[in-house]
Order: sequence, then structure tokens, then C-alpha cells
Amino acid sequence: MALKPRPQSGMIDINLVPMMDVILTILTFFIIISMTFNNQQALDVALPSTDAGAKALKLPDPMVVGLNVKGEILLKGRSVTDSELAQQIQTYLTQNPNGAVLLRADQKVSYEQLAKLLGTMQSVGGEKVSLAVTSQ
Repeated sequence: MALKPRPQSGMIDINLVPMMDVILTILTFFIIISMTFNNQQALDVALPSTDAGAKALKLPDPMVVGLNVKGEILLKGRSVTDSELAQQIQTYLTQNPNGAVLLRADQKVSYEQLAKLLGTMQSVGGEKVSLAVTSQ
């Protein structure tokens, strides 16, 4: 008894694995080349240094205002009132037009106290007033 040969189907199996290997190799090559390419060497531009800008624009030390848990406003280590603080901010910003006023509040201070003081400070100092925070 003889075995009959099976009929061949018209579909050809294409193995895609070698083609994917070639494509990934080419992609890796172009990624490495693009990372080593430096655009600054192609342009003839003299870039400024950061040291020159820092020396030219010397900013004064900021005025630091503290707010402790008790709700006391502290300036230079002593307790002050809202009106004294407003006067001190005006004097500081008059003497230092490029200065900044920082509010450093204890993390346990209520939001209401913080917002009230910050609003008072901004009414006097405008955009020169900011809230100091620390990253954790």
C-alpha cells in the first residue's frame, strides 16, 4: 500500500523573526547615532556663560517673614504687628526694588492664618511676595 502525497497549499509561511531583528538593529543604530550628534557644533554661536549674568545682576537678600504655630508674625527674630510688618515691607522694597519678601510659615499653621497674612503682605508688596516651601 502506497502513501499518497498530501496536496500543497497555496500559502507560504513567512518567518518574521529575522526581519524584526534587522529592523530593531537598524533602529538601535539610528538612536545611538542621534544621541551622539551634537547640534551646537554645527552652529557657529558664542553662548553666554552663567557666571557673567549672576555677577551683573546682584539680587539683594530677601526679607524673610515668619509665622509660627501661635500665630505670631516674626521679623528678624522678634514679634511684630500687621501694621509694623506692612511698614517694614514698604521700607525694604523702597530700598531694594529688586528684592523679594518670603513668608516662612510653620507647617502646623492653619490655612486661614496663612492666607490672611499672605494676603496682607501681597497688598503691600504685590508680586514681590511669595510663600517659602521645602521639598520633602
